[in-house]
Amino acid sequence: MVTVKEIKKAENSNGEEFYGLIVQSGAMPVKSQQTGRIYFTAKTAFVATTFDESTASSLIGAEFEGIIKKVPTAPYEYTIEETGEIIQLSHSWEYIDPALEMEEQVVEEATVI
Repeated sequence: MVTVKEIKKAENSNGEEFYGLIVQSGAMPVKSQQTGRIYFTAKTAFVATTFDESTASSLIGAEFEGIIKKVPTAPYEYTIEETGEIIQLSHSWEYIDPALEMEEQVVEEATVI
């Protein structure tokens, strides 16, 4: 389950503006690589929409089935806002709807047969 936390204005490759939703997972335990101690965090992801600002805003607080999954990407630089440190990442966090994934799998399997 994910919750819509906020909206964000974005721009597509054609320079057209649109609104997306920032969705957040539930709390999950993670083990620190530096200290070895457990802490809780929540993952966030950006999901594009076709909604205007008013419609997108009305979804803040709404919950949707799904998870936020770590997805490999080409390496890119990321600036940590709190410290200004620039790091290199090779993943992003993506919202996944299990029902849609299952539907795609069924279509792929049916095509193979």
